[in-house]
Amino acid sequence: MSEQQQTPADERRAPRPAGRHVVIVGAGMAGVQTAVALREQGFTGPLTLVGAEPHQPYDRPPLSKAVLLGKAEDSAFDVDFEALDVDLRLGVEVTRLRAADREVDTEAGPVPYDTLVVATGAHPLTLPGSEGVPGVHLLRTLDDAARLKPVLERRHDIVVVGAGWIGAEFATAARQAGCAVTVVEAADRPLAGALPAEVTAPMGAWYAESGAELRLHARVEHVEEGRVVLTADSTDFGATGAPRELPADAVVVGIGARPATGWLEDSGVALDPSGALVADDRLRTSLPDVYAVGDCASFPSARYGERLLVHHWDNALQGPRTVAADILGAAVAPYDPVPYFWSEQFGRFVQYAGHHAAADTLLWRGDPADEAWSVLWLREDALVALLAVGRPRDLAQGRKLIEQAAPLDPARAADPSVPLKAAVR
Repeated sequence: MSEQQQTPADERRAPRPAGRHVVIVGAGMAGVQTAVALREQGFTGPLTLVGAEPHQPYDRPPLSKAVLLGKAEDSAFDVDFEALDVDLRLGVEVTRLRAADREVDTEAGPVPYDTLVVATGAHPLTLPGSEGVPGVHLLRTLDDAARLKPVLERRHDIVVVGAGWIGAEFATAARQAGCAVTVVEAADRPLAGALPAEVTAPMGAWYAESGAELRLHARVEHVEEGRVVLTADSTDFGATGAPRELPADAVVVGIGARPATGWLEDSGVALDPSGALVADDRLRTSLPDVYAVGDCASFPSARYGERLLVHHWDNALQGPRTVAADILGAAVAPYDPVPYFWSEQFGRFVQYAGHHAAADTLLWRGDPADEAWSVLWLREDALVALLAVGRPRDLAQGRKLIEQAAPLDPARAADPSVPLKAAVR
């Protein structure tokens, strides 16, 4: 059975009874927006939103910025759940899906559903051997930010493990707070898992400019209270004089995330090797009337010719509209967005749109030594992805060009004085 044909077309498109009970598991961006989209699109049946955290549903991006630095108390969504007639159940952990019975088990008892939407997001990876060590932190939840906020206020020595997006954003906030920051990264450059070497190489200098120390080829041997010990082969200690032991009043781990789908392992639903739910182009899973949206789901992209797993805010915002429309039996276009995300780090606004894996040409727009520059990825002269540093107009125009798959004149596209839209052939 193909990804596009998991259920018969007449069954997919038939109008659904208004009284069907829709249960959404996960009260983050994807779950909340699914509830909002259902009501906006005319769903009048019972709607239950189950969240594991006790807090009012909140947005996550401010956690590494405003909330962490004490510029905001929280980042709760501006959604009136009572007015939407949503049964909001917070602080309730879902433990199992019993699809044959159309029920999810929770710590508070079973919850029956007619249609289920899984929006449980992802959970951060932990550093092996660091569990239970005092002073070791993750940054994923509001409680995580609350625990880290006083660490920054006391201007402690902080070691960040991982120079990815979260590591860079936290290091930025910690430096703004006046902390001494050392970032250790096992790869040879920051953002090694996200972008090519020639693109990330200039970003390494951003750390030093901010006063943070970036240690590359550095692997953690073990963590104990007050210090991080690197492996003996992490770097040439004798030549560089760099210490193998790093003082650490706090250690912040940012080494990636995995879809939060452990509770589904014995449910019969299809999961890919990463643990993500395997959804089709309407975000339906392999089980009848079970959808998946946001960080926990992969989906097929006709635009890029491969299955995508997108752990970013914009995916959690867009996907719910497709889910809501399909639940209501409306005609809906295949879900095939241009992935987009942004990051604020070291005084720079970094934006990325698209997916560059299959590109055959890389073009620079501007000098990466400057404050503002962009990188374009083309495939057969059509723009498939771009990274913009301090050039939001490039991003806005480029995102539209990716959607249009319009061929560009490479020479004009590489000229930063030429608007991207003017480079269309």
